[in-house]
Parts: sequence; C-alpha cells; structure tokens
Amino acid sequence: MYTDFYGFTELPFELTANQQYLFLNGSQREALSILQYGLSSAKSLTALIGEAGTGKTTLLQAALKSDRCRNVRGVYLNNPRLSPKEFNQLLARQLDLGADAAASKTVLLERLESLLRERHEAGQTVALVIDEAQSLSFELLEEVRLLANIETPSIKLLPLVLAGQPELAARFEDPALRQLQQRVTLRAHLQPFAVADTAAYIARRITAAGGVPSGIFTLDAVHQIHAFAGGIPRMINVICDNALVAGMALRRRPVDRACVVEVGVDLRLAPLGSGKPPLVPTEAEVPDPEIAPVRASVHDFPKVAPWRAPGFRTSIK
Repeated sequence: MYTDFYGFTELPFELTANQQYLFLNGSQREALSILQYGLSSAKSLTALIGEAGTGKTTLLQAALKSDRCRNVRGVYLNNPRLSPKEFNQLLARQLDLGADAAASKTVLLERLESLLRERHEAGQTVALVIDEAQSLSFELLEEVRLLANIETPSIKLLPLVLAGQPELAARFEDPALRQLQQRVTLRAHLQPFAVADTAAYIARRITAAGGVPSGIFTLDAVHQIHAFAGGIPRMINVICDNALVAGMALRRRPVDRACVVEVGVDLRLAPLGSGKPPLVPTEAEVPDPEIAPVRASVHDFPKVAPWRAPGFRTSIK
C-alpha cells in the first residue's frame, strides 16, 4: 500500500471508529459532552442526531470509554432491525441474564430490574445505547420506551441513548411516539465540518498515522477534498484514501488538487450542494506520470475561507 511511500506507520483513513484518530471540533466536542452528561447522570433519553458519516458511532464509543463514564456499562446495539423478541434475546445475552430470560419476557424484566437496582446500589449505571436508531420499528421503539420506565423515586435505572440520522428527529414528532418524545431530555446535533475543520481533521489523522501533513496534501487539494466531501468525515476518509492510492501510482508527493479531481471523477462526485453533475477534469488537470506535475496557484480557485492551516502548502508544486 501507500504507507511506505508517504511515510505512514499505518493507514490513516480507514472507516473504523478508532479512538486513536478522534478529532473534536466545536460541534463534536459539545455533542461528546452532552453524551457524557446524559450517560453519567442517568438522564432518561439522550438523542444524538447527525447526517450519515458525521461521526456518531465514534462519539458514542468515545463517550462510553471516557473517564466521566467509567461507572457506566453500556449495552450497545448497532443493528436496530430486530424484532422485539430478538431485541429481548440480545439484551439478555449482553447482560448475562440467563437463557430462560432470553426465552421469557417476564423473566427478562424481573432479572433486568433486579440487576439495575444492584448496579445502582453499587454506584454503577447500565445504559442502553442504540446506533442507527432511525431504523427502529415502531414496536421496538415502544419496547425501548417501556424499559425507560424502570426507575427509583430519584433516578432512571436504564438511561437511553438513541443516535441516528435526521429522520430520527422527525420520528420524535410523530404523534404516535409522543410519549417517547417527552422522555428526550438532551439532544445533540452534529454538523458537517467547515473547511478549516476539514483541514485540521486531515492533519490530525495524518499525524496520528506517523505522517507529516505538509508532505501529504497541498492546501488546494484539501479545499477540493472539502468541496467533494461536503464536510462529511466519512467521505473525507474515502476521498483521501483514494487520493493517496492515486498519488502513489503517479509518484505525487504531496498530492495536489489535480489528483483529487481525478479521484472525484472516478467516484462520480460533485461538490455538495452545487447541483452540478460529477466533475470532469480539463485536459490540463488530468495527471500524467510522464510529464511534470500540474502547477497551479491557490488564487486560481475560489477562496473558501480566509485561513491558513499549519502544515499545508499554499500552492501546488
């Protein structure tokens, strides 16, 4: 792969929730704080809303592993397309409630409440964390809501966290789910990155993987990555990974805008919100390993924001 060519110790743009690469801008930091507060304080229901690829799963895992939540045992569900029966079986297995609890809802509820009270008396909290919650069926949402009723006179014994795409927020407005909506005590919203955040995010991952940002991408390339990805971290990873593969094949170090443009064409991408068809490079922008690298100044492209990210070059060399 391209690790040796660019001086990495490992691949920097893998699509995994690796906490080594955790990056927090203002929106992400606020969301993480809300998640930690909701879990550690046993709030009834905390909702995390964000478009696909904005980092919800990474933040959920960061919150559960954080020092503030050291006394929280999270039951994590990332495949919500289960029947209520399958959900109860999963809950029984993850909390070691026994095979008979998995087979009987009555036994499950009795043992679950007993376990939650024991953990509470020991100063611990069990939380139910559901990712991709916009896909939960109505029946399963009702099951989840009823579990939230397990409580003492002063505290909820099974705090809930539901993370999902904006469709989840829309579901909370459904009159049929008004009882669930009334239990939402905290909400966090993740926004796409601004261009400066995109640059800092890319630099963070490059550095964590043992690379030097100034030798990997030009600033113009970063602008183009942001335009294609629309500030969505998952898409930034996909584009950067493909650009580094292409850059290695073309012996480009650092990767320039023209190389990113070619990747965007291959991936059938267009700048988010542009309403334009996927970008097609001009003949001059098609990288050719047999000729000198394309040269361009940052002034040839629209200014996205008046910033200068440490470690990135201001022109394509």
